Amino acid sequence: MDDVLIEKIKSGNDHAFRLLVEKYRNYIFHTVYGVLRNEKDAEDAAQEVFMKIYTSLPQYEKQGFKTWITRIAVNHAIDIKRKKIRRQEEMNVEYEETSHAPPGVSVEFLVLRKEQQQLLRERLDDLPENYRGVVEGFYIEDRTYEELAQELDVKVKTVEVRLYRARQWMKKHWKEDDFS
Repeated sequence: MDDVLIEKIKSGNDHAFRLLVEKYRNYIFHTVYGVLRNEKDAEDAAQEVFMKIYTSLPQYEKQGFKTWITRIAVNHAIDIKRKKIRRQEEMNVEYEETSHAPPGVSVEFLVLRKEQQQLLRERLDDLPENYRGVVEGFYIEDRTYEELAQELDVKVKTVEVRLYRARQWMKKHWKEDDFS
């Protein structure tokens, strides 16, 4: 049954694709929901999965259709989850930078922060000289932008720019695993 539909889809029959979507809609939704654990995200992801299935059908070689679409669905859901986690981490970094010491800090947060500070201390000499002072002051000594600007006799904006460029440099030159 699936193979007949697939051949019709490959030859341009859109109705056959709608039948395939109807047949597997709930299955794909539950598959991506199992990874994402969010109904709205799972609905969006399921639609995206069907688009991927449609565009990937020319590469399908009768190796078990349900297994093939499951692999596409799971991989897509994992990608979405990773992006969401990355976005959350970026938001946390921005939060840390704006408030430096969030109220009700968890022990886990403090331990991770200490580990990152230790890694930074060990790698500080690798940084270009013009970034070292602001990175050390902000991340290791917990100084604010204003304190650093006063100490270095520069504007606060200069401190912000140096920290931004230092982070870009670290992302480019150091493994992400070292600081995630």
